[in-house]
Formats: sequence, structure tokens, C-alpha cells
Amino acid sequence: MPMPPSTSPPLTSAQTQLRQLVADFTTAEVDPRVRRMEAHPDRVERDLAVLMGAQGWFGVTIPTELGGMGAGHLAKTLMLHQVAQSSAATAALLQASQLPVSMIMHFGSERQKRQLLPPVAAGEQLLSIAVTEKDSGGHVLGMQTTARRDGRDWIIEGSKRYIGNSHLAHLHCVIARTAPADQAGSRALSAFLIEHDRPGLTVKRHRPALGLHGFSFGRLTFNNVRVPARNMIGEEGDGKDIAYSSSILYGRPNLAAVSLGVHQAIVHLTAAYLRSTPRYGATLADLDVLHDRLGRMRGRLTAARDLAYEAVHRLDHGLACDERLINSKYLSHQWAVQSGQDAMDMHGARALEMSYPLQRYWRDVQCTYAPAGTGEVQRKRLAAYALGKRTTEWSRKLAPKTSLFRAPRTP
Repeated sequence: MPMPPSTSPPLTSAQTQLRQLVADFTTAEVDPRVRRMEAHPDRVERDLAVLMGAQGWFGVTIPTELGGMGAGHLAKTLMLHQVAQSSAATAALLQASQLPVSMIMHFGSERQKRQLLPPVAAGEQLLSIAVTEKDSGGHVLGMQTTARRDGRDWIIEGSKRYIGNSHLAHLHCVIARTAPADQAGSRALSAFLIEHDRPGLTVKRHRPALGLHGFSFGRLTFNNVRVPARNMIGEEGDGKDIAYSSSILYGRPNLAAVSLGVHQAIVHLTAAYLRSTPRYGATLADLDVLHDRLGRMRGRLTAARDLAYEAVHRLDHGLACDERLINSKYLSHQWAVQSGQDAMDMHGARALEMSYPLQRYWRDVQCTYAPAGTGEVQRKRLAAYALGKRTTEWSRKLAPKTSLFRAPRTP
């Protein structure tokens, strides 16, 4: 569905071509698989991971000198926005692979970057990020998974939950506690690279969730898992910074883009339904009372798109934009849910049919709330900005550390 004129940054010819390439891919490869994914929610979709990997899309933000596309965050947002219109589960698969890329690019050693990122860019290796735990949720410093020294190695014990691509990843980027919180505070956590076939690592059986059928976000358990010291990302104590920066710079905009794609699908489907459904000698599209609700849906969609695109445009240019990224994630989800409820109401009983896509959109968009921080977490961060509290501006701090970002400039 075409979008209205935008106040967000104009797209380059390369970005426009990329969007069309992704649209063609979703028509040819994603749309035919959606019915199967919905019919078998107990299965993990593997084919699309292979196909998207072959396109090089997992390396969209990886620099060209490391085999990636070097296309930046706006290009990534375009891709996720487009894919999510067809399948939020497929977009979730693509976006979940990006957070561990951030960890390695921003904090990894030169050896780790050159060893790990080219296979990711080539679609030969898929990554996951493992931070969340059952009893700590978004409270990163409350995690219980531990890493203790044993000679030159580290021994990992504990479990992680809601891990995107848990059943597909070849390598897990795991945050674990390396010191008691009362002793090290925010320096109590560290990050490790753990291969999927390390002895003691178990990936629990896939269990389908409310939405995103076909997407794997499951449980990992670590029972005396031994990893060498060279598998640490960054320095000991960097874990909190690694987790927070990845969540803000990649997680928030990624989830905003997925919400945006589902939102656009909801508005498009609803407009088509109103135009095609006869009522009172005309169609539902001729009723003023429904114009009001559809207009509000369109307004939310346009605002969400402009907010998301402007935020990642600034990110690509090394400009401070943490607040915009946080706000985009928060409002993109909230607005999509509001439009989803409007759509459910206007469709009446038709919305409840399992063969009709609206119920899938409604279920899928619920799944963009908790990852990368719930609405409460986002509002807490936004309140800190309103109160003038000092906070790390990751978009500014990490801009000089990677060739992904262009040279900073004055806004």
C-alpha cells in the first residue's frame, strides 16, 4: 500500500531499489509460506533464514570491508518494515540477528570482527543475543546466570529465556554475571560468545507463543559450559554497556520497524474491507463514522513511519538520537495496537476468522511490546530526558568506534 508524502529523510536510489528487492522477495518467498507457518506453530521456520542469508541481509549494517552491505540503519528499517507487512515472524527472524552484530561491531576485538562478521554477512552463520531471564525480565542487573573463572577459561551456569533465533543460531552472545552486584554494581556483568554445540549448552524444545508463529524465541540452559577467555566480548565488566547499547541502537529501531510493518498491513486490510463490504445500499467506506476511525489509523501510521525513519537517519549520520529511538519503539507499538483494535472493531465478526489475516496481525503486534524494553521502560527513559538527568548517549558515544557510521555533523 503506498504511503503518503513523508517528512522523513528522502530515500536514495539505492534504498528505493533495496525496498523493491525486498518487496519482490516477500511476494515470491514469504507470502507462500505464511499459511504453513500459521498451520504449524510448533515448527521453527528455517527455510526463510537460509533464503534471507543468501541475500546478504543479515549483514545489512556490517561494513563492506567485512563482507557486509554497509547500508546502514535506515536501509535495515526499510527491510524490516517491508518484510513485516507480509510476515512479522519473518521480520522478527531478521531483526533478532542484528543485536549480536551490534555487540561484536561495537565491543568485539579486531580478531572477533574479522573472524565472525564475514560469515554472518554471507548468511553462513546466524547469531542470537541471550540476555533475558525468567525472573529478571528487563532488569538486566538482576540476572542470575553466572560466569566464573577456571584457569584460562570461564564456566557458565544458568538459563536464558525468550531468546530470538534460539533454535537457528550457530553462535549465542550471552550476558552473564562475573561479580556479585553488591561488589561490582554496573560492572558486574560480562559478555561471552558461546557456540551452539558447546558441551553443557541445551536449547529447550520450541514452544509456540501467541503470535510470530514460525519464529523461534526459546530457552537456553547452561550446565557447566566451558568457554575460553578469548570468547569474551569486550572487557570484563562491559556486559551492562554491551546489553544496553545493543538494545537502544538496534533493538528499539528494529522493533519499531516490525510494528510499523504490521501497522501498515492492518490499515491496508481495513481500507480494502471497507471498500468491498456492502452496507445500506452503499459500502462501509461510505459511512462517516468509519471515516473517523480509519483516518485516525492512517494518521498514527504516518506519524510512526516518519518518527522511525528520522531516528535511524540520524543514527546513520552519527548524531545523538537515543531519545528518538526509544520514543519510536514505544509509540510504534502503541499506535499499531490502537489501530489493530480499531480494525478489529470495524471488521466485526469477520475479524475473528482464523483464515482471515487480521487476527494474525493482532496477535503478532502484541509480541513487539516486551522485547528491548516494555512501554514502562521506555517511558522511564523518556522521563529521565524530561527531567534533565544525565544518561549515556550511545548513538553519540559509539559513532566513532565503527565504520558503519558516517562522520558526525551538526544537526
